[in-house]
Amino acid sequence: MTKFDQRYQGDTFFYGTEPNTFLAAQASRIPAGGAVLSLGEGEGRNAVFLAQQGLRVQALDESAVGLDKAVRWAAARGVAITTRCVHLAQYTLAANRWDAIVSIWCHLDSPLRRRLHAEVVHALRPGGVFILEAYTPAQIGRGTGGPSDADLLPSAAQLNAELAGLEVLQSVELERDVHEGQGHRGRSAVVQWIGRRPAAGI
Repeated sequence: MTKFDQRYQGDTFFYGTEPNTFLAAQASRIPAGGAVLSLGEGEGRNAVFLAQQGLRVQALDESAVGLDKAVRWAAARGVAITTRCVHLAQYTLAANRWDAIVSIWCHLDSPLRRRLHAEVVHALRPGGVFILEAYTPAQIGRGTGGPSDADLLPSAAQLNAELAGLEVLQSVELERDVHEGQGHRGRSAVVQWIGRRPAAGI
């Protein structure tokens, strides 16, 4: 059983059931009815929200416990999502497959993150968008959420380099209040990044 399986056990939702507010505010950028891949989805709150917007969502996570809850939560909310239990180190994104890829608090070690982001650029269909929110190294020591290993926490500059090939729509580091279940509580240092694959391809 992984640490995330342990975290997601029980009937409560560790990060709550409401979508990430940044994602919710940016969801209209996703092409209507599009196919969306959510990385590190956990218990399903973001995937279910996106499905409620009429999008076709596949949720990836290494926790079978979290994904089982995601499927049940989707059914309870009257929508359907597909899931795949996989560690991202053993997963390769297919080219030209997704209208949007979402990464919300999906903190990966820097070699894996760089490899995955290089794949994201080509996994998007022309016109597709990548939406990410993550903690930055400035989050360490705050005690309001996120990993304590700086290698897992990207800066905007790192993301700009890793996602070269996408048109940058937003790339900003800021402080904001994050309240998501018991996992994220309080003032946080985050990076918000949005990019689009050019319509003419890469």
